[in-house]
Amino acid sequence: MKTDNPYRSAEYGEKLIKAIKSIITRPWKIMDVCGGQAHAIAKYNLEEMLPKEIQLIHGPGCPVCVTPQKTIDIAIDLALNQQAIILSFGDMLRVPGSDYDLLTAKSMGADIRIIYSPLDTIKVALENPDKEVVLFAIGFETTTPIHAQVILEAKRLHIDNLSLLTALFAVPPIIEHMCNLSDFKVDGILAAGHVCAITGLDEYNRLAQQYKIPFAVTGFEPVDILLGIYANINQLESQQYTVENPYARIVCNEGNQKAKKVLNQVFELAEQEWRGLGSIASTGFNIREEYAHYDAFARFNKKRAAISKKEPCIAGEIMKGLATPKSCPYFGISCKPELPLGAPMVSSEGVCAAYYRYRKLA
Repeated sequence: MKTDNPYRSAEYGEKLIKAIKSIITRPWKIMDVCGGQAHAIAKYNLEEMLPKEIQLIHGPGCPVCVTPQKTIDIAIDLALNQQAIILSFGDMLRVPGSDYDLLTAKSMGADIRIIYSPLDTIKVALENPDKEVVLFAIGFETTTPIHAQVILEAKRLHIDNLSLLTALFAVPPIIEHMCNLSDFKVDGILAAGHVCAITGLDEYNRLAQQYKIPFAVTGFEPVDILLGIYANINQLESQQYTVENPYARIVCNEGNQKAKKVLNQVFELAEQEWRGLGSIASTGFNIREEYAHYDAFARFNKKRAAISKKEPCIAGEIMKGLATPKSCPYFGISCKPELPLGAPMVSSEGVCAAYYRYRKLA
């Protein structure tokens, strides 16, 4: 660990581990819901440093990993058969669709381009007025506001050849859905700091009280994660169920009001398909009717819900805490980053990619 960053301080981390050991009296299961946290846990070998009573579970924390197979199929169809320009972040290009991925479609002649900001879509649309330009918009609340801004800017500039193919997910509602599952056996949750920076803490406070489960808003450095685990264990051992915010340097109670205003102006909560988890009411963001002109599903008459091809990936079981990457029979054998069977082995935030990179020999 680097000593010039207090949140990577080995000395501070050791103190926190000792503090956790001093208060724990029984086994507890703690779930993170952020791929960045899962990678930090694996990278810094945190689970092996913690008391054996603590089991860390990785939840649905990566939007690339939960983007539906069918939505990828639609993106491929728009590129190959509608000759649309598809814009996407790089991670999405290698996530398997029903038959192949976007990278394969690109090799077949499709115009699929990697972007580094959703706002790049505006420039591409202006430069290609005779082509349909489709942004493959994925993300949680963290990136949904900037996708909303793309639509608002396109409307302001009267751009008519731009639309969004959305796979945008709402984190508090999926946590609530999982809390209602009969096989969900999690004692505490590490809330994703970047999501909470947008949403604020109101929904988490309600969930903590309703489901008797503590939350700790957690960042992405090793000390951040240990602070979150300590906060969870301290609450569990004293039978308290609230939201603690060890990540207060970034997250405030009310969240980002401007970002939420833009998000709610353009999007509304709706049923969303989660890869590996199924279709779940009010867990995603759809474009409001007022902006339907920029909705690729409506523009190209594509249905959101459809039966996807069965795939061997057990991501759904992993995201519910019922399995780990290493319990998958394909992990590290026929499923590797260079030839993935499922999305969690592709994404830079995927839990299987984290296990493969940092813990495959453990």
